Amino acid sequence: MSTSLTLADLRSRWNEVLDILEKNDRIIWMAFFDARLASLEDSVLTLDYSDSAKFGGAHGYSNTRVKQLELLQDAIKQIFDVELAIRQIP
Repeated sequence: MSTSLTLADLRSRWNEVLDILEKNDRIIWMAFFDARLASLEDSVLTLDYSDSAKFGGAHGYSNTRVKQLELLQDAIKQIFDVELAIRQIP
């Protein structure tokens, strides 16, 4: 896929990204399952976890470990053939 990836592109295939994560590590899949794809600007994907707070408190995924972020980036690269940085909003 070209480097002109849009947020709509990511949203339309996000379940495929999550499927790759689930095959590698269910805990990592759970960490990103609740994330809302907030924005994609200058090759930086912003994940927003604030919606999880409405269910009784944030899940505490704002400080996701480096390995988890790397696996997410790898899954995105497998699906879209682009490299993105990941930013998280608690």
